[in-house]
Order: sequence, then C-alpha cells, then structure tokens
Amino acid sequence: MEYNIALLKGDGIGPEIVDSAVKILEITAEIYGHSFRFTPYLIGGCAYDSTGTPLPEETVKGCLASDSVILGAVGGPAWDSLPGDKRPEKALLGIRSALGLYTNLRPARLYPALRSASPLKDNIVGDGFDLMIVRELTGGIYFGDRGYREGKYGQEAFDTEAYSVTEIERIGRVAFQSAMKRRKRLCSVDKANVLESSRLWRKTMHRLAEEYPEVQYTDMFVDNAAMQLVRDPGQFDVIVTSNMFGD
Repeated sequence: MEYNIALLKGDGIGPEIVDSAVKILEITAEIYGHSFRFTPYLIGGCAYDSTGTPLPEETVKGCLASDSVILGAVGGPAWDSLPGDKRPEKALLGIRSALGLYTNLRPARLYPALRSASPLKDNIVGDGFDLMIVRELTGGIYFGDRGYREGKYGQEAFDTEAYSVTEIERIGRVAFQSAMKRRKRLCSVDKANVLESSRLWRKTMHRLAEEYPEVQYTDMFVDNAAMQLVRDPGQFDVIVTSNMFGD
C-alpha cells in the first residue's frame, strides 16, 4: 500500500526526531511491502524565518492532503522575543485546529526493569505503572479570547477559558472508550471548586458516566491530582482533563 506522509521537522531537535522516524518507516516499508512518500513542510521558527509566518498555508494544505503527519518540535530562544501571533508555538495551535486534532493521548508507563531510572522512590513505583492521560487539545484557554486592556491598576493582560458541552462530550467519550479497553477506571481532573468552565466540565462528565456503567468514574481537583501522580501513580488508569491541565 502507498501512503503520503507530511514531515513537519520544525526546530531544535525536531529534524533529528523526524529523520529517525523516517528511517524506521523505511525499514517497515521494506518488511511489509508498503510504499511511503514523504513530503517536508515548514512549521515553527524555521517557517517564520523563511516565510514570515510560523504556519504557512502550504503546510496546512499539505497536511490535509496527506494520510499522516509526523511532527518534530517547534520553538527556541531565537524566537522568544516575537509577538504572540508570530511565535513558533502559534503554529501548533493552528495545525491542531486546522486538522481537527482535539485529542492528545499521553501514555505514561514504567516497566519494572526501569525502576532505577525513575525519580520516584521504590516503594511508590512498586512493580511499575501504566496510565493514559487524555488531554483536550483544541479548546480552553489556549484558544480563547486574549489581549491587553486598561484595568484598575493600569495595563493588564487576559486569557479566556471557554468550553462547550460538545467539546467536553467528544473528549469525554474518547476517555471512556479508552478506559473500556484498559482497566475500566477513569479519573476526570478539573478545578470545579473555582472555575465555571470546570463546573460545566464536571457536570457533562457525570452525565456521560451514566452511559458507561462498567467504568469506575471519579473526579479530582487538579492540585490534588498533581500530588497523587507522584504519591501513588499506580492508582490511575485513564485521566481525562482540559487543554491547560493536561499540558
């Protein structure tokens, strides 16, 4: 079979990562009789240096026309002084939105043989852990209204977090379905004691939980979740959370 793969090498270690991935895919193609056609596109700081924008339209069109996309990394000290809409990281938000990539799966697994490499104590690591973090990727504070304005104490900056029921439902279903394929435990992480967006998040997740009675569902505040991850990571199976908390 033949596949078109877009290569977004980006900046820093990005080219090294993508080049290594290509080598692996070329070997895979030989073994299984596939044919991969790789097409590089600019993204991030290198794209800004060449075109004046971190995400050229050609890159977006190329990715949409491809069967798969391999992304390296973007950003670096050379572009830290650029305005927000020109920074390399802006390209990540743009490509996620353009491709409709609302789910970010972040597995974390520690094998017993690698216990000594973990910064966690042996009595915490135990026989290792295996968890999956499901992060919402195209909503929340990273995509909300932002800017500067005059406030009570002079100039102030603001970023806005907003989530719709639809956005929460679709990432929630991904998380529940992932839990169904694993150990059937799901923890939703939010800040519902303070944030209105988190209260809607929790309300929506509770309603979804009724559709998956086989899954043991719990809620946890994000500050407690951060502590529990280093205190006892083995208690988690699947974690679902918002864009910022998942980052």
